[in-house]
Amino acid sequence: MPDMASDTICPEPVRRWLTEAVKLGASDLHLVVDYPPIFRVHGRLREAVSEPLDGQTLRSLLAPLCPEQALERFETNKNTDFSLDMPMGGRNQRFRVNYFLANQQVGACFRVIPATIPDFRWAEFPEDLAHRLAHFRNGLVLISGVAGSGKTTTLAMLINLLNREGGYRIITVEEPVEYLFPKQPGSVVTQREVGVDVHTFADGLKYGLRQDPDIVLVGEIRDRETAQMALSVAETGHLVFSTLHTRDAKGAISRFTDLFPQSVQNEIRAQLSFGLRAVISQHLLPSAFPDEKRVLALEILFNNHPIASAIRFGKLESIDNNILTGKSEGMLPLDESIKRLYQAGRITKDTAEHYASSAMRLR
Repeated sequence: MPDMASDTICPEPVRRWLTEAVKLGASDLHLVVDYPPIFRVHGRLREAVSEPLDGQTLRSLLAPLCPEQALERFETNKNTDFSLDMPMGGRNQRFRVNYFLANQQVGACFRVIPATIPDFRWAEFPEDLAHRLAHFRNGLVLISGVAGSGKTTTLAMLINLLNREGGYRIITVEEPVEYLFPKQPGSVVTQREVGVDVHTFADGLKYGLRQDPDIVLVGEIRDRETAQMALSVAETGHLVFSTLHTRDAKGAISRFTDLFPQSVQNEIRAQLSFGLRAVISQHLLPSAFPDEKRVLALEILFNNHPIASAIRFGKLESIDNNILTGKSEGMLPLDESIKRLYQAGRITKDTAEHYASSAMRLR
């Protein structure tokens, strides 16, 4: 896309669509050739009252928004991520932006980032669980879930909890930086953006160790080098938070080890069995009330002796049962979380049966 500029002037149609996205409480705005602008509101797609976008028009609308460094990544990788700040309603509104090619036409997805870091009550994330996760002395805490399940928001709430308590040196490595953490007395936070402030997630972790951290957040573990560095940082006495794109806690452990070649997986499982503290798997389910935001269901795993043994010896099929028998230690199977939401009238029977692994457990 050679005609992209590096300034951040926002063409009026895009500004209008982004403003509408915020007003609707949408999570995303999709701009795709041959479609009108489309909002995702409470998990459902909703078309704007507009004509379908043609390729030339969309290219000209997106061109002014992309920073030069993001443009360079786009030219090389055919995809790029960056953050966008826009004055809106007397304050700054942030968006995470992804540009991509489809059928040789440029498209974009704008993720709406709340103006302030949400609180646990709004997100329906248990506050006692948040305090337990935030106050491990060291080790690795993983937040898993499919795309759009609120993983980044959960990490932001956890880091903000520690930031507000004070006394912590916090380093984040993100792609791109989404939530901005406010300055708080007694805490120091530096947020580094991959491709802008640091080359890779792994580099951010490697050099972050030289910056006297207490807490490290790495936005996503997506390759072997990042996974190895995250484990190493956790083993050296730091508390590390990160995310993985998996459906459940067992899948997060499997995905982590599968990033490594078979020849070293036994060693990695041994490290993970020692360094892992918890895996939280998130699902945002459609509310029983169409105009309400989606409802959070959780699977909670804490690394106790049976789970550590299952990880070390590759017996991952036993993890679901270990979560079930670990309720007294604060663990929670996903089906149990879904059952509670259904019994409380928060989700419909169809939604419960669709997301639960066993309809029998719902009864």
